[in-house]
This record gives sequence, C-alpha cells and structure tokens, in this order.
Amino acid sequence: MREMGLSSARKTWKLLALALIVTLVPLCAVLLVPSQGAQAHGSMSAPISRVYACYLEGPEHPQSAACKYAVSVGGTQPLYDWNEVHILNANGRHRELIPDGKLCSANNPKYGAFDTPRTDWYTTRLQSGAQYTFQYRVTAAHRGTFSLYITRNGYDPTQPLKWSDLEGPFLTATNPPIVNGAYQMTGTVPAGKSGHHLIYSIWQRSDSPEAFYTCSDVSF
Repeated sequence: MREMGLSSARKTWKLLALALIVTLVPLCAVLLVPSQGAQAHGSMSAPISRVYACYLEGPEHPQSAACKYAVSVGGTQPLYDWNEVHILNANGRHRELIPDGKLCSANNPKYGAFDTPRTDWYTTRLQSGAQYTFQYRVTAAHRGTFSLYITRNGYDPTQPLKWSDLEGPFLTATNPPIVNGAYQMTGTVPAGKSGHHLIYSIWQRSDSPEAFYTCSDVSF
C-alpha cells in the first residue's frame, strides 16, 4: 500500500512539473523576443520609411552606411520597434508637439538618429505628376486618417527637416483598405518635382488621440 502511495505521489509531481514547463516555456520565449512596443502599429513601406528600411536590412547587421550610423547612435532596439514612431496623446497637435528638426523621430530621442540630415538614406525613385500607390505596412489596424506631405522645391536634404519645408497634404485617406498587410492609398505625386525630396506621413487615429509619423526619402 505504501509503494502504491509513493507511486501515485511521483505521478502527481511529474504532472505538476510538466504543467509548470508548459506554462513557463512560452513565457520565456516571449521575454527573449526583442520588444515590439506596446503601441507598435506600422510604418510607410512604399515609399519605404527610413526606420523600416533599416529594419529590413537587419538590426544586428545593417548593410548601408546610413543604417549602420543609426545603430551606432541608438542601438538596435529602434529598428526592432520600427512600427512605433508615435505620440500617444497627439490628438492633431503635431506641430505643437514636434519641433523643427525632430519630425522623423516624432521628438522621441529613441529614434533621434533618423532625424539626421544625410543624403544616403534608402531612397525610392518616383515620377513627378504620376499616379502612385502608397503603402503603409500595418501591424495593428486602426481607424484614422493618413495625411501625406512632400518637401518644397529647393529642399536641402543636408539640413534638418522643418515644418516649413513641407507642402500639402497632397494626399489624405481615411480608413483606406488593407491589402497584403498594408494600407493602400492611390494618389497623384505632385508635379514639378526633381532631385531629392522627402515624403512625410502622419497617421492620426480617430479611435484614439495617438498618431504615427514617417519620413521617406524619394528622388525624381
């Protein structure tokens, strides 16, 4: 009888140990994955934003000089958190909350490297005055409005980006469709553009005061 009792106890402890392992293994896996941010929701993918382009190069081993620079300044975490360049309580007060020179980071020091004025950020070629399907890679869908701005003629990419450098918005889209994991917004690229420019996007949620921001380098 005693042997049967011990056997039963061993089985109980084995079951408890197995249950503990089943519970802890997924938790450990989550803790080991780089943070994606509690409020991580997306970034411009076409034309690709600075931070998303660097993420796709690989946070641990970026290839381009610009992305290597970004990692040397801010580490790899901003690239893993490519989809959370945001302000939680923006509520449309973008110009009030983001000073000149801090537009690409949304005035968040974590992403400060992406405010750096340099000409070798990944650049998408566009045709001035042509139709283009803008895409915004989304990791959490929300209702809201996208507003796209472009730099004025004479923009100097070697100088910090200021609000006065922007014109527009040339395209706005409210609750656009999601296709293959990205919001799709078709519009006309402003005419009369040549050389290096920058497209700035603001995604202001309508179900929250939160807003997201991106900088995409383009050339004509």
